[in-house]
Amino acid sequence: MRGFIILFLIVLFSPLCCFGQILTNDTIPRIAPISYDLEGNRATYSAEMPPLNQIAGAPKAFYTYYWEFGDGDYSFKEKPTHQYKKPGTYNTKLWATNNYDNGKPPSSRPKSVTVNEIPDEASIEETSSFKEDEDLILKRNREPIPDQEMVFITSYKNNNNYSTDGKLYLFYNDNRFKNDNFIIEDTRMHHGERIIQTEAISTVLPENDDYTLLASSSSSILRNKTLFIQDTTKRKNLPLTLEESKAAYRNYQVIEFNNMQPGEERNIFRTLRTTPEMIKDTSAIVTLRSVYVPDSNFGNHTIKDTEMEIVTSHDPNKMSSNGWLMNYRLVRFKRLKFKIRFQNNGEGPANTIRLETDTPEMFDKSTLRIDGMYPECPICPKEKEVNYSCLDTIVKKDKIIFQFNRIYLPGSQQKNVEEIDSTKGFVKYSMKFGKDFHKKKTKSRTAIYFDKNEPIITNYATTRFIPGISIGAKAGYIINPDLDNSTEYFVGATLSPFKSYRLYYQAELLFSSASYDEIINSEIRRVNADGSQNLIRFSELNQLNTITTYAVPGSLRYNLNNFVAIGAGVQLKLDITSNNNQETTGTGFNINQNGAIDRNPDLDSFDTREIDNSFSNIQTGVFIGMNIGTVRIGPSLGVRYVYNFDAPNSQIQLYGIWKF
Repeated sequence: MRGFIILFLIVLFSPLCCFGQILTNDTIPRIAPISYDLEGNRATYSAEMPPLNQIAGAPKAFYTYYWEFGDGDYSFKEKPTHQYKKPGTYNTKLWATNNYDNGKPPSSRPKSVTVNEIPDEASIEETSSFKEDEDLILKRNREPIPDQEMVFITSYKNNNNYSTDGKLYLFYNDNRFKNDNFIIEDTRMHHGERIIQTEAISTVLPENDDYTLLASSSSSILRNKTLFIQDTTKRKNLPLTLEESKAAYRNYQVIEFNNMQPGEERNIFRTLRTTPEMIKDTSAIVTLRSVYVPDSNFGNHTIKDTEMEIVTSHDPNKMSSNGWLMNYRLVRFKRLKFKIRFQNNGEGPANTIRLETDTPEMFDKSTLRIDGMYPECPICPKEKEVNYSCLDTIVKKDKIIFQFNRIYLPGSQQKNVEEIDSTKGFVKYSMKFGKDFHKKKTKSRTAIYFDKNEPIITNYATTRFIPGISIGAKAGYIINPDLDNSTEYFVGATLSPFKSYRLYYQAELLFSSASYDEIINSEIRRVNADGSQNLIRFSELNQLNTITTYAVPGSLRYNLNNFVAIGAGVQLKLDITSNNNQETTGTGFNINQNGAIDRNPDLDSFDTREIDNSFSNIQTGVFIGMNIGTVRIGPSLGVRYVYNFDAPNSQIQLYGIWKF
């Protein structure tokens, strides 16, 4: 009996224990505590990372790292070593990103490090990430996820041969998005920079011809071998750039710096919080624009637009497009941009990378253009074998294949590989739409093959169109079978999405002028004292002239193809004005006791009157109809049968419509 009770208690409470354990695990935050070893001015950092929650079916999960050392320097290494240049106390921070992992990134408390003195024999390692003539570099620690923070790094350099005072502008929250995508939570500056007011940021500045390093008005991103995609432009008209930027972005921040020495390099760090309202289309691209003015006395400046894909999880293998929401009227001759990015997560280098990309038929593949790539290499010549690195492009009916041949892309798990960015690559390309493309959503994704390994399938890059507005002019004739001598013409307008592909809604407002006859027959009888009857038969002729409004608050329409459409909906009717010329004629008769009917002119009568009824005769009905012609846009002819719930019940509309 005792054993039975123990077993019963175990069965009773074990689910509660399990539930409590699950609940506890869900509520415990993921923490990555920082540790360090300090030798003089040299600190080596590491962190104890929590276990990864592998996404089923994805490549092996792993962490990427971003460190700030508290003195203006940073690193993307897993276990970085940093040399401090001055004694002091520094707060080191870590942002770790969980790739192919379910859940939020782990958080780390800042670690305080005190450097008491710099050894006399200490040699500070000076490294530069700037290329020749380059003065602005932008990086980030991760792609934006709604309601999650990211760090945006701005590195700038004085390429002049004298000390300068200048400004840095960051424009964010594209106007093409309805909601704000970013909030600047924190800006960390380490060289005396300061944030200034942004009421008046545009001033007329002269051109610095003595010290300018401008080589051309534009540059290709193929010159920049960094993995971060940045469209770079050197300009001299600063007021124009600022006005253009303010028109494209809702928010901006201005930072002013002083006394920057020749050849000096500095970093500014911003923590950006992505808003919950951020567009959650995982193929959409958002941008940040940075403007660097190295000398406030002149208008020379550098512009860089940084593109970022919105993601729902940190997956380095991804496809995106700038066509997440397009205006159908304006895209016919524009190029739609796509980007495929990938990462070699193997233990060794990849020599061949094959990207097989689904391509909807509505795109004109003959307009394919490669806009950028990494690893950077030439395009392979057609029908010719070569023994050098190149990118081969193969166009098929339903897909485009990009293949990197004879390259070296190291693996993230490969020994001695510390820079995780060196294991990543991308292809940027663009195409135009075909001649007869429809207004419909498209979905594309890529199968990524690293050498002979199984493919990694990316997310879908989705393109879609905004509904747009199409206003149509409509006119026609209405047949009322239940009315005599009916004549009714109407004109009006329709409102619908522009050139919808299949299913769409349409609203209408019509005004008609109608005239018709209506005859109402009736009779009255009166019994006389002798048993005979007086009979009067009345004939009421109504000649009506009306101004009527028809409203279709919503009809559901479906385009079978380019030339035939069907639809159904609800119609409301109201006579705005109604003028009735009424003539009533009474004809008298006598009926004797035997039932014989004799004419009695003395009982005849005739009466006329004019009746004005405005805002009357409210009717509700349903209809079905069909159109033939260029039904998506342009002219077409239609017929519609309407059934009203009140008499007269039937109505047939014949009309023409032209949609613009």
